Amino acid sequence: MELHDVWFVLIAVLWIGYFFLEGFDFGVGVLTKLLARDRSEKRVLINTIGPVWDGNEVWLLTAGGATFAAFPEWYATLFSGFYLPLLIILICLIVRGVAFEYRAKRPEENWQRNWEQAIFWTSLVPAFLWGVAFGNIVRGVKIDKDLEYVGDFWDLLNPYALLGGLVTLTLFTFHGAVFASLKTVGDIRDRARALALRLGLVTAVLALGFLVWTQADKGDAWSLAAMLVAVVCLVGAIGAIRVGREGWSFALSGVTIAAAVAMLFLTLFPNVMPSTLDPAWSLTVTNASSSPYTLKIMTWCAAVATPLVLLYQSWTYWVFRKRIGTQHIAEPAH
Repeated sequence: MELHDVWFVLIAVLWIGYFFLEGFDFGVGVLTKLLARDRSEKRVLINTIGPVWDGNEVWLLTAGGATFAAFPEWYATLFSGFYLPLLIILICLIVRGVAFEYRAKRPEENWQRNWEQAIFWTSLVPAFLWGVAFGNIVRGVKIDKDLEYVGDFWDLLNPYALLGGLVTLTLFTFHGAVFASLKTVGDIRDRARALALRLGLVTAVLALGFLVWTQADKGDAWSLAAMLVAVVCLVGAIGAIRVGREGWSFALSGVTIAAAVAMLFLTLFPNVMPSTLDPAWSLTVTNASSSPYTLKIMTWCAAVATPLVLLYQSWTYWVFRKRIGTQHIAEPAH
């Protein structure tokens, strides 16, 4: 296996890690409006992800940085062609981080309600747009012989990509509901579990349609295996939450995300961005990659840094592992 193949796999792993971790905190952000009945319950939901949401975003920064360094042609075409949706995602992530930090800085109800609205929308919009973006990457876009994107924004809003956006939105919200039931106590836990069951059924229908469409269009034996793992684990996650096994359900919903993302990357390889104008103009792991020397240096750096990041993030989740409820929410100090 060549180093550019290795880095294609590593970038896939980084996206899997990002969607697994950021997926549930996007879901919890959406649930602040769908699940919470009052301000105290919203604070409970926000506090479940408060210690970890910014660490989860490290996976996105690493995936973007790795793409820039390992596949500069892919990075350039992707970020120029998908400029508007990626800009919207970036603005949402910035506003979302500010909302988490500033929501409780003032006691006025309007102030806190506006930031809570921001948390909801800046969680929902990226959860949808990431599915649209990856749907277009897998489907292919208009790339010319100079390896440049020549389509427009409206080309990205096709049925396949929009279905992909609905899948990521519902799957992340289901993942978040399971996480909320795993991290809370009392009435909010029971309602989170009931909502997760309903969301899981909707997610299963949408995800099955999207994965079957992907497999029929671009799949092979490996992607079929990944699709079957995703489907079985999603059904298992729904069954586990139904009987109150939140831990198993969360693990299985995470594996569902991992297998679904792995399937998308398996259908891509050896392409990184297929061209719908001419297959010969597609970006591949070969024509989009950096020099072997650059990839070698990156590999050594990743071998040293990645275990340290994993250890630190695992420790963070262990420290903040306990459940919380409304009884743990202190009165405002203003």
